[in-house]
Amino acid sequence: MAIKLEQEIRKSLIASIRRYAEENLEEEMGDLKAELLLDYFLQEVGPTIYNVAITEARSFLVDRLADLESTCYEPEMTYWPKSSQ
Repeated sequence: MAIKLEQEIRKSLIASIRRYAEENLEEEMGDLKAELLLDYFLQEVGPTIYNVAITEARSFLVDRLADLESTCYEPEMTYWPKSSQ
């Protein structure tokens, strides 16, 4: 599954990559190079980050579902006192 980004997000990320290169690597980078670098990261690094995020989300949901019975439980047959049954 390829990670696809909206055009406006891609533009913002390309601008961020260019700024990072200028400020931290002391190298000017054009839009094409920044876009190629972005595509590389999306293809090579993106799936790993995605998988970690999915694993963490799954773990979070499993923990919440395990507690669901105690959180969302109402005692049954409580109208009559126990002694009158």
